Amino acid sequence: MMVCGGTAFAQSPQKIDPRKALVYRIATNDRIRIGVFQEPDLDMIARVDMKGTVNLPLLGTVSVSDLTIPEAEMVVENSYKEQRYLRNPEVTISVEQYTPREISIQGQIGSPGRYVLPIEQTMSVLELVTKAGGLTGTAHGKKVAITRINPDGTKQVFEEDVESLIKGKNKDKVQDSSLILLPGDIVYIPQRMF
Repeated sequence: MMVCGGTAFAQSPQKIDPRKALVYRIATNDRIRIGVFQEPDLDMIARVDMKGTVNLPLLGTVSVSDLTIPEAEMVVENSYKEQRYLRNPEVTISVEQYTPREISIQGQIGSPGRYVLPIEQTMSVLELVTKAGGLTGTAHGKKVAITRINPDGTKQVFEEDVESLIKGKNKDKVQDSSLILLPGDIVYIPQRMF
């Protein structure tokens, strides 16, 4: 259930498959442009605050964080309809400035540290390992761990065999082994035990 300007809307839960490309979702600190067709007084640019909301004319605070652009447009349109300000509003939203989305890679890697995810594109674990300078000579690339904190606070840990992908093995499983990274993911490459 999502509350927008005092009005509650049912939101269908969407499971995110981490192994597939993702649609861009509005994030905290994004600066977005909101336009209402034939209502120039309602057009504005707003930054998504720490609560995931924007303050809109007539409506007050509306929650848009973690929504796709079409979902956010629908929420704003429904808010104007529900509060009876506009009969059939047509809302367009675009992102003016994206918040940097970071991931981190640690352990037996050439250049450990934080890396910025590309905007509206995906990055796989293999691509991150390559960007971070590759596995060291003592890396256990068959047991790369990816830790993800979900929006509900639960933690997931995935394990990937990056070494086989680098060496060209398991070609039939390339799609299964190219986990798509999400903002905040932590990738850890352990040391091989001799």
